[in-house]
Amino acid sequence: MKLIVKVFPEITIKSRPVRTRFIRQLAKNIRAVLRDLDPAVVVNGVWDNLELETRVTDAKALKDMTERLSCMPGIAHFLQVDEYPLGDFDDITEKCKQHFGHSLEGKIFSVRCKRAGKHPFSSMDVEKYVGSKLRRECGAAGISLKSPEIEVRIEIRDQRLFVIHSQHNSIGGYPLGALEQTLVLMSGGFDSTVAAYQIMRRGLMSHFCFFNLGGRAHELGVMEVAHFIWKKYGSSQRVLFVSVPFEEVLGEILGKVDNSHMGVVLKRMMLRAASSIADRLHIDALVTGEAISQVSSQTLPNLSLIDCVTDKLVLRPLIASHKQDIIDLAEEIGTADFAKHMPEYCGVISVNPKTHAKRHRVEHEEKEFDMAVLERALENAKLVPIDRVIDELGQDVQIEEVSEALAGQIVIDIRHPDAAEDEPLEIAGIDVQTLPFYALNARFKELDNSRQYLLYCDKGVMSRLHAHHLLSEGYANVRVYRPS
Repeated sequence: MKLIVKVFPEITIKSRPVRTRFIRQLAKNIRAVLRDLDPAVVVNGVWDNLELETRVTDAKALKDMTERLSCMPGIAHFLQVDEYPLGDFDDITEKCKQHFGHSLEGKIFSVRCKRAGKHPFSSMDVEKYVGSKLRRECGAAGISLKSPEIEVRIEIRDQRLFVIHSQHNSIGGYPLGALEQTLVLMSGGFDSTVAAYQIMRRGLMSHFCFFNLGGRAHELGVMEVAHFIWKKYGSSQRVLFVSVPFEEVLGEILGKVDNSHMGVVLKRMMLRAASSIADRLHIDALVTGEAISQVSSQTLPNLSLIDCVTDKLVLRPLIASHKQDIIDLAEEIGTADFAKHMPEYCGVISVNPKTHAKRHRVEHEEKEFDMAVLERALENAKLVPIDRVIDELGQDVQIEEVSEALAGQIVIDIRHPDAAEDEPLEIAGIDVQTLPFYALNARFKELDNSRQYLLYCDKGVMSRLHAHHLLSEGYANVRVYRPS
């Protein structure tokens, strides 16, 4: 398979050195993301696009390649093509006929040609000649440039002819690794996950920072969605997941800060901690999912008060976004189901919160706060490479595993719906149900408590983690299914 990768248009207007650097970085990212599917994949660059060639023929692997490139920052779209040496107009027509002739009979079609290089003919000359001849020889109903049923698309580059089979859109932006790094404050809800995507889509490499206010279940949920975002949109780069234990900080706020100012003070403490971690990682910008006046701490006066505790640039990609637009984008990028089942803690600690907090009052409230508590939280922060975050969390979890399901037991496939659909789990004589890992904890209580449940995932890590959590919640009817 051969692909022509069209780069994000804003890259093409950069200066020659910048443009060259960005395109080289994009080529490097493509190789990194596709390496496990084809270690020998060839990616070569030219001025405004990249050419990718793979000898892989497996349909599933080719589909995976297409999906990964469709989610890669730096790519506007890519074309699946067949390449030939450029011949005369009759030869071009014959090549188009080989690929499209069988589908043109009785159809309205058009021919589209793009051309680069020096030739004694124009793109329109090619379109007129090839279109006229295909119409006569293939029994087409006619030609329409405005509303064709079929488009015959070709590109000519110097002495090379490309017949285009299909076009796949990607997400645009700059290639990850070509710009600076950021630290995204993650709660796992709609806002923070969409903000992370927006920043990564633009081309900023993003590490993830989570302030744990609610225990292991919340931490696991945020780890899962952060890993999902990274794997889908940013796996060309190695980034960190930082988990900061904030329960003691929250307790200090609850005990010493006036109720109406708790939300603002908590956000200020988070920004202080995030700034310290960013200093450690040599990062200049923080990213949050805040939008103007969505909640009380997000009014302009309160955001100004929150920001003044850091000298870092605070980026808010969603600052003027409507909530429904955020939810719609979360659905589109695949994080909505995670967010729907994610507990939120920041919004529940204040009653009658201030929407226009005063600096002197906030600073007065913080005087009683023991900053040693914040320092301890930072000392106990865990920094784990995002590609190992789920494995690290499951290392010490010991759960009973079975290699065979017995009659009467129910196997629950907790894989992501895409994986479950691509490779359905089927076991003769056994009831197999699908319940994605991100919904398992919330919906397990709805299941028949008299039945035995075996959790299944590809590697067994996610199933062990969720089985451990369910057992700690008092459910004794859970095991892990690991077929031999």
